[in-house]
Amino acid sequence: MVHVTTKIDRADKALIDELGTFSAATIHEAQGRKGALDSGIKPIDRDMSFCGSAFTVVCHPRDNLMLQVAISYAQPGDVLVVSSGDQPAGQFGDVLANACVARGITALVTDGGIRDSREIRELGFPVFSKHVCMEGTVKETLGPINQPLVIGGQLIRPGDVIKGDCDGVVLVARDEVAGAIAASRARDAAEAGYIERYKNGETPIQVSGLASILEAKGLTVDE
Repeated sequence: MVHVTTKIDRADKALIDELGTFSAATIHEAQGRKGALDSGIKPIDRDMSFCGSAFTVVCHPRDNLMLQVAISYAQPGDVLVVSSGDQPAGQFGDVLANACVARGITALVTDGGIRDSREIRELGFPVFSKHVCMEGTVKETLGPINQPLVIGGQLIRPGDVIKGDCDGVVLVARDEVAGAIAASRARDAAEAGYIERYKNGETPIQVSGLASILEAKGLTVDE
């Protein structure tokens, strides 16, 4: 068994950068309301955002050995996506965050825990985690790097594109990035049109075409 797979296919950088201009919520809605990770995985600072290629790693609960290995092999622009059993232990802190910055890694997403959150915020490295916990971890158990894994209720494959911001984290399959960009662009344009109609005095009932739906449901108003 090979534990570390280093050669993975990644989406074109220009496409990743363009996808990153849209919000996670917009991408989620635009691609058919799919790809949203568990809402408990949140940024440690609401101003943090990122978009990059998934570099997947499985850590044994309360063990960060393979996370350290992953940092050693990840490429600039990669997002470390760490499945570690949804355990509240500080498997990642400011020392490893500095290692990530030095290697050009884009962000870390984990269903586990992190610590040294103030120092990481000051460093500005995007970290999205399920837990913040001061308890430490061990370095004992080997696991796979760059194999498909499930985190936050989503199956993520190496090279898939991950976008995160203050609303959470969304997955876009590597071969669907161009379509997600087009759909997100169309959604942003449509929403801009809705906002303009509101400014011109229309109501949500009018803009969203709800009159017939409300009538069918029997809505009554004392007018």
